Amino acid sequence: MEEPWWIAADSKSKSDFRTITPQVRRNNLRNNEKGFGRTIGIALLAGIVGAVLATNLNITPLRYSAKLVTTSNTIERAPDSVAGIAKRVLPSVVSIAINSPGGTGTGSGFIIDSNGYILTNNHVVETFATGGGTLTVTLNDGSSQEAKIVGRDSSYDLAVIKIARTGLSALQFGDSDKVEVGDAVIAIGSPLGLSGTVTSGIISAKNRPVTSGSGNGGRESSFINALQTDAAVNPGNSGGPLVDATGAVIGVNSAIASLGSSVGGQSGSIGLGFAIPINQARRTADQLIKNGKATYPIIGISLDLSYTGTGARIADVAGAISSGSPADKAGLKPGDVITRFDGSAIAKGDDLIVAVRAKSIGDRVAIEYLRGSKSGKISLQLSGSASR
Repeated sequence: MEEPWWIAADSKSKSDFRTITPQVRRNNLRNNEKGFGRTIGIALLAGIVGAVLATNLNITPLRYSAKLVTTSNTIERAPDSVAGIAKRVLPSVVSIAINSPGGTGTGSGFIIDSNGYILTNNHVVETFATGGGTLTVTLNDGSSQEAKIVGRDSSYDLAVIKIARTGLSALQFGDSDKVEVGDAVIAIGSPLGLSGTVTSGIISAKNRPVTSGSGNGGRESSFINALQTDAAVNPGNSGGPLVDATGAVIGVNSAIASLGSSVGGQSGSIGLGFAIPINQARRTADQLIKNGKATYPIIGISLDLSYTGTGARIADVAGAISSGSPADKAGLKPGDVITRFDGSAIAKGDDLIVAVRAKSIGDRVAIEYLRGSKSGKISLQLSGSASR
């Protein structure tokens, strides 16, 4: 006799199982097979009938429709919002392209006078100035025109160029001396050739000493008492405006700090951008327009840039202090180490150069210095020197 065959019911206990003998099992299987065959036959017949009806009656399968809802609401952009400021400022910002035997390059600039005067960085136009070629300005409306250099200054990294157009919209100047850390700012320019790019951020620091250029085989060094911003500034932004929350220009974007190279071997933004304060840029631009060159304040000394101590050391060589200069008249000597300039601490030589350049010719400043182990204080009046 064959052993019983257990099958599971829906419940979980063994009492719900039932025993089926082999004979009963065979009868059930035959009945199931007959029923299964009838089921398949009915299903196939239903499918055939459905196909015939759909063909003869031209029945279209059901389709569902969806109604997409749109809104007529409009976004109100306040005049002092980033969008509102950008709308006002963008028409006055230009893209600059250089094509010369020395290479090609792009940069930014902005209109400072309706008669076609444009302010930018010296390093943007330097290749054209020294090697010739073409200097092309593209306005925000997409029109392009060749430009000429009115004047440039490598010391402050500024240049004024001009196009033959009148009736242009010029930007208003703000007061960079009144800028505070944390103030909202917007940078506009053509990073990597992408014209009309707008980025926003804050003023991260003021009076940041920044030196750009090599001065040795490359372009001449520029010394900037910069405004630092975390608004994204990238290659191509150079020469574009940094504006405040009213849309007034407070700086000229000029340099970035970076950790390495990226697109095309150029460095990208890491949130450390630097701009020339507009008060300095305006003075220099006025001089370049009037005279084709600019002057800058000096104290009349040569520094020992190899000095590794704290402060700015006057070179201990003959001629390190110019005869008749403010430093000479005030009694400074070769080898003196300047530690403070007009109340600000001086950590190295570049700090002193930047601090002096931030002043105006004729300003009177206080200087603290060390001569050996002895300290001293003097006051002197800054004189001027013509830009290179």
